Amino acid sequence: MLSFGKKKSHHSDVHYFKTLKGMIGMIRDPKRTDSVFDIEDGLKDIEATKVYLAKVKEDPEVCALMEARHLSAVPDMDVLAAMPEGSLGRRFAHHILDQGFDPDYYRKIAVKSDLDWVMFRMRQNHDLWHVITGIGTSAIGELALKSFELAQTRRPMAAVIASGGVLRYLLKSPDEFGDVLEAISYGYQLGKQAKPFLARKWEEGWRRPLADWRIEVGIDPEIDAKTPAAVKRAAADDAERAENPPAASGPAEAEASAEG
Repeated sequence: MLSFGKKKSHHSDVHYFKTLKGMIGMIRDPKRTDSVFDIEDGLKDIEATKVYLAKVKEDPEVCALMEARHLSAVPDMDVLAAMPEGSLGRRFAHHILDQGFDPDYYRKIAVKSDLDWVMFRMRQNHDLWHVITGIGTSAIGELALKSFELAQTRRPMAAVIASGGVLRYLLKSPDEFGDVLEAISYGYQLGKQAKPFLARKWEEGWRRPLADWRIEVGIDPEIDAKTPAAVKRAAADDAERAENPPAASGPAEAEASAEG
């Protein structure tokens, strides 16, 4: 008798339909955040998620926040935007407002366990991690941040998205495949060198200079000027590049473009 939806073994407990739905949605359109959450929710019970939780519990400061179930309210962007120039709050507000993002975009979780807390806290802090690392919000930037998350936490969803991103660019945008590989390598190495981001109460230091926060977590305060161009692109740059593709780079390409 055939059985669908959930396959169990002593190694894993995967909600295949939900995970597959998320994977297909992400490959078709990497901007669909619901696909990301479908993937993560579908992988919640696998063995790798236990490794993920064990990894984050290695840090005593993370454990302290976890035990306290420390979470934050959605901040008021107008209040943050009025904070001093160079502060974390002001940079975060501009990150959200300038790109038209919703700071409360993420799927909610009823926090009843340590894993629930880790998953929800990472969803809350996603855009903050972009700001702290200097990694952009383009599709390639998101792959870099997922690689950063992998280095820091072993988050299974991050591995799936990074793998799916490699496949998507290989099949649909092979001209950008080198940028993808660079982004994944860059994000992973940055995550390895940085101190645990999950151990920080970012929202209690909105007025603190972003440079100070970066120094605390082992990130170069001038990282924005040193981040590879493909990695620091914003989401809006993806739309612009789609509407106005880069000029042909060689004789064959130029000829094909002219004939097209």
